Amino acid sequence: MNAGEATKRRLLDAATAEFATYGIAGARVDRISANARANKAQLYAYFGNKEGLFDAVFGEHLDMIVNTVPLDAEDLPGYATGLYDAYLVHPELVRLATWSRLERVPAGDLITNMPDHDTLKLQSIADAQRSGHVNPALAPTDVLSLVTAMSMAWSPASVTIAASGDDADAEHERRKHALAETVRRAFAP
Repeated sequence: MNAGEATKRRLLDAATAEFATYGIAGARVDRISANARANKAQLYAYFGNKEGLFDAVFGEHLDMIVNTVPLDAEDLPGYATGLYDAYLVHPELVRLATWSRLERVPAGDLITNMPDHDTLKLQSIADAQRSGHVNPALAPTDVLSLVTAMSMAWSPASVTIAASGDDADAEHERRKHALAETVRRAFAP
């Protein structure tokens, strides 16, 4: 990796932490540059402005946000608990998505840069409905949205209790059991 690529990588890493913590409006270019050991001129040369930098960070994390946990629609409880675990390992993904929702895309599909991001998941849900594993009375898009929202009950974007990697294993297991059982019951045929 050459010096320019290394600087760009440091800027993206520093910006990821900054945007995940403060959002777009609260992020400071000075702090990002200092944490990346780069100057602001380099940041502007690579990304244009703070909004362009957020777009680069969000775009870089988009695949992980969308595909961090594979969906097996015949095991929606497993998908939900897999997301719970992913939020503990990568809380920045939830935070970046939340800031994007709050500051960029207040309505509609959050993932506008990947138009077919949920096609395979929705097809999997429709197939599971046809095979008798998921309630066929619900639209696949609603099933996916609800399971995802349920998985976020203890995420960094929770309005009640946000889980932490520092919580006791027994606490995580209790929450995941409650989540799995609720998802199982909610979408059973």
